Amino acid sequence: MYLTQTLKQRYTLQAEVPPLAKDKDLVQAFLLDWNGGYPDHFGSVLTLMLRSIGIPARLATGFGPGEFNPFTGMYVVKNTDAYALTEVYFPGNGWFAFDPIPGHDLYPPSIEVDQTFSVLRQFWNWVAGWLPFPIAGLLNGVIAYIGIAIAKVLGLFSQGLTGVLISIFLFCGLGIGGWGLWQSWRVWQTFYQLRRLPPMARLYHQMLTVMAEQGFQKHPSETPLEYARQVRLLTSPFKAAIVLELSQAYVSWRYGGTDPNLHDLQKQLQMLKQKRHI
Repeated sequence: MYLTQTLKQRYTLQAEVPPLAKDKDLVQAFLLDWNGGYPDHFGSVLTLMLRSIGIPARLATGFGPGEFNPFTGMYVVKNTDAYALTEVYFPGNGWFAFDPIPGHDLYPPSIEVDQTFSVLRQFWNWVAGWLPFPIAGLLNGVIAYIGIAIAKVLGLFSQGLTGVLISIFLFCGLGIGGWGLWQSWRVWQTFYQLRRLPPMARLYHQMLTVMAEQGFQKHPSETPLEYARQVRLLTSPFKAAIVLELSQAYVSWRYGGTDPNLHDLQKQLQMLKQKRHI
């Protein structure tokens, strides 16, 4: 790691290097004359340096993973993704790759790493940098758990018809659960907003909610009294009378400063809720 980091930090990629003389060694020219070299030179130099101090090393060439396309689910690998790096042997553990090229990760990325949510991951890393460490750690754990759960569900598709059916049931369950949570959130949000309103305004908005559930939605451009007159033409006299009374009380309180009889109006609203189908 020390030698790899040294090459990455102290030496640079060169666009052009002079031809290597016959009596010159590549490692010496790289370290002493050129102060860097081509990308493949970094792996060659690191390999020879490790061997010179008795550490088993070899030069590995191939292609990097390229760029993941989230729309096709495939990796786009180009000729420019080809490069060389160094593999080091650790007895009892096997060969491990080290990438000394400046700008590359110290440990080359694995093709097995899922890049489906790479853009979201980059965005989350940016957000997490602004959060306190305990909160960021907690959210990272939650996101990791969700990612593992999604991976397991997607893995069911590779288990034949049974896996596909199980996946469909799971997705349906998650959809129903998500819809239920969304509806609960809307109910709580409405309840929270109503609690912040003055009592008369709260009664009036509750009345509008009851009537909207029955198909009598108030248009934003309608005044309270215009809405009450419209309801009178479309519903029963019983409902129309309650809507008119609540609307008049709301207008008198909102624009005339009149204190409403909240107790009687609350009874009217309860009657409207109990007999909403009349």
